[in-house]
Amino acid sequence: MINDLWYKNAIVYCLSVATYMDANGDGIGDFQGLMRRLDYLQGMGVTALWLMPFQTSPGRDDGYDVADYYNVDPRYGTLGDFVEFTRGCKQRGMRVLIDLVVNHTSNQHPWFQEACRNPQSKFRDWYVWSKEKPKDAASGMVFPGVQKSTWTYEKTARTWYFHRFYDFQPDLNTAHPEVQAEILKIMGFWLQLGVDGFRMDAVPFVIARKGAAVSRPLEHYDMLRSFSEFLSWRKDGAIILGEANVLPKNDLEYFGEFGERLQMMFNFDVNQHLFYALASSDSRPLMKALEDTKPRPATAQWGLFLRNHDELDLGRLTTRQRETVFAAFGPEKNMQLYQRGIRRRLTPMLQGDRRRLELAYSLMMTLPGTPVIRYGDEIGMGDDLRLPERNCARTPMQWSMEANAGFTKSDKPILPVISEGAYGFHHVNVAAQRRDPNSLLNWMERIIRMRKEVPEIGWGDFSFPATGNPTVLAIRYDWRDNSVVCLHNLSAEPQEVRFSVRVPDEERRTLINLLSEDHSYAEKGGKHCVLLEPYGYRWFRVGGLDYLLKRAEV
Repeated sequence: MINDLWYKNAIVYCLSVATYMDANGDGIGDFQGLMRRLDYLQGMGVTALWLMPFQTSPGRDDGYDVADYYNVDPRYGTLGDFVEFTRGCKQRGMRVLIDLVVNHTSNQHPWFQEACRNPQSKFRDWYVWSKEKPKDAASGMVFPGVQKSTWTYEKTARTWYFHRFYDFQPDLNTAHPEVQAEILKIMGFWLQLGVDGFRMDAVPFVIARKGAAVSRPLEHYDMLRSFSEFLSWRKDGAIILGEANVLPKNDLEYFGEFGERLQMMFNFDVNQHLFYALASSDSRPLMKALEDTKPRPATAQWGLFLRNHDELDLGRLTTRQRETVFAAFGPEKNMQLYQRGIRRRLTPMLQGDRRRLELAYSLMMTLPGTPVIRYGDEIGMGDDLRLPERNCARTPMQWSMEANAGFTKSDKPILPVISEGAYGFHHVNVAAQRRDPNSLLNWMERIIRMRKEVPEIGWGDFSFPATGNPTVLAIRYDWRDNSVVCLHNLSAEPQEVRFSVRVPDEERRTLINLLSEDHSYAEKGGKHCVLLEPYGYRWFRVGGLDYLLKRAEV
């Protein structure tokens, strides 16, 4: 059972093939280059790789405008290269998740081209059309401030087509049985080539009813069940990691009452309140978000992240909370995006403060769920705000102090390598940090190793020990007769907290620090007193380090 639920205690690493490593010197990352970095990823402790889109695409939206679901974009290699890559991952004990972008296609996809040319083609019904421009065309945009409409007139077809995203990404009519069958075929194709699951893009839009006559969203949740059943038949342990930025009251609709729909989802509610906690030094809204998202089936899991490849979406926060986060981490207009978020990478958001970076990553590692790390975060990469929209945080990986950060031999990389300022590759790169025992990279490797040795976080139930201090987040996990307590000081001031672990066994009243020799011993009344330095954190195991001998059977 545990092997089937491998994702409950995994370390997921997100990367783009295009910006990770270029082997052939054309300025664009490729699978051959990525394969040469698998040992680095294995050594860091990564157990699953999530690849952003690499299929054939015009590349107008970083590959999310797919023009052929059954091929690798020639710039990145061949299908043979992809199979070699998945084999290399398997040899190193790493799973592979790939993006499944089926809410829309590129307008250059043969399906859409045929649908426009021939109204009698079966592909005409695969998209969403309207003879007249709907009255609500100026609402519901995913990219407000950049996108002007959700309907665009197609001259060849002489009618309007629907696109929730950019106008070059026409929405598929996912309610159509043939489209759903095609989605299953796409999944089956990549499973055969070694994929272990999919990160499904824009899940609420995939399962929603679409059309000019649709006045309110209506989600077809059973579609998720059919996807999950298909995965179960085709490959043991295959999963769908859903991108669904929905309210907590709707979470169970996506997981299913018995976990029969999505196996994993990103926890956007916790992510947004985590950044508010970092900005305000107040743990209470984050605790509420954790409680609100606590109900889920036993087989389901949250994906916990700090920054991803998109903007930091703050749409779930109140106006006051959102302004607090903007003021702390994105005060200038060019740092903000789509009227709701911040487009910066984490390290510059935290002003390169190592204490705050460690606090943030320690928080992510100890919240209930599976950590998802973005490429470059392990070395503290920065951003280039001169680049448009989200590209500012999608610059090439910085490997060394060689030309173009060791990413490519070409003088024209796919995106400019950060070469100036405090985050330029001369200062921030993998090679230099591997030689420095106190670097962020080496700290990250150690914290990942420890996180994998604390399965209580991924599998256990959690509670909040009372400390009476809202600037400190205290969270406890219990699983198989073992307990772990984690403390995080969100403020720039030292904080003293007192709390009880409430265990009957006298021996287990000792808290063993998993990261240093700073252990805690209970006072006569059974309470612990811990002094946390500014932005300090502690990982305690309740009792001794012989917890493996005390672990109860299932």
